[in-house]
Parts: sequence; C-alpha cells; structure tokens
Amino acid sequence: MEETSDSANPVISKIQEKDASSAVAVAGHPLHAMTVHFPIALVFVTLGVDVFYWWSADPFWLRVGVWSSGGAFFLGLAAGVVGTVELLAVAGIRERVASWAHAIAAVTLIAICGLNWGMRVTEAANVLPHGLLVSVMAAVITGMAGWHGGKLIFDHGIGLMVSSRD
Repeated sequence: MEETSDSANPVISKIQEKDASSAVAVAGHPLHAMTVHFPIALVFVTLGVDVFYWWSADPFWLRVGVWSSGGAFFLGLAAGVVGTVELLAVAGIRERVASWAHAIAAVTLIAICGLNWGMRVTEAANVLPHGLLVSVMAAVITGMAGWHGGKLIFDHGIGLMVSSRD
C-alpha cells in the first residue's frame, strides 16, 4: 500500500491553508504560550513539596503545598481561559484534532489541580497518600498536555506569528 502525503489529502490541505496565528497576543507574542509556564512549574513544585513532606513530616511543607497547588490551579485556570478563547476564535486552530486533544488534556489538568488544591485547603492531613497521588497524576497529565501543546507549536505552527522578514 502506498503512503500518501498530507498535501495529497484535500481535507488536510484545506485545513493547513487556514490562518492559525494567535488571536490573543501582546506585541506579536501569543498570550497562551506566555501564561502556561508558571502553572506547569507549580504542578511539579507541588509534587516536590509532597515528596519533601513525605520525607520530613515537617508541617512547613503542608503550607507550601497549599500555596503551590493553589497557584497551579488559579494560574492554570487563567491560561485555560486564554487557550479556550484562542481555540474558539481561530478556525485554523479549532479545526485541528491535535488542538482538541490538547484542550481535553488541559481541562483535565485544571480539574486535577483544583482537586489537589481543594484537598489541601479542606483537609491538610490528607496530603499523604492522597495529595501525593493527585500530585503524581497532575504531573503525568501535565506531560500529556505539554506534549500535545508542543506538537501544535512545532508540528503545526499554531500560534506562531512570523513576519514577512523571517
């Protein structure tokens, strides 16, 4: 069976012709790409904090975990709002399956981060083992969402605003 290229498929060619540059940008820099770094970092910080608490049993790490998980949730929520606007506003983004895979993984991640923060605000003593397990799950889903987001940027050129000089 002969392998066909994407350019031979008229549906894929039609989607690739659509503009996929960012609709929500500051000075040509996509806002969604700028807002995801802190929540991603805070997901992994929360995981590290949980490991430190498991290792040391120092209540200091419980307080740090409330702040880091809350930061991951609320900053992730902000990044998710910007990403959702981008997804719905730009047809070249909306019509790609990879965009929806990224969106589903990101919404799942935001829900898990909300669970992680909510568990810590209401029942700080439940950090072991439940908070640690939720933090591991958040780190795994962060990897999945990041993988799909990276594919959108590097494989599909989503959100890139390239000037005519480039």
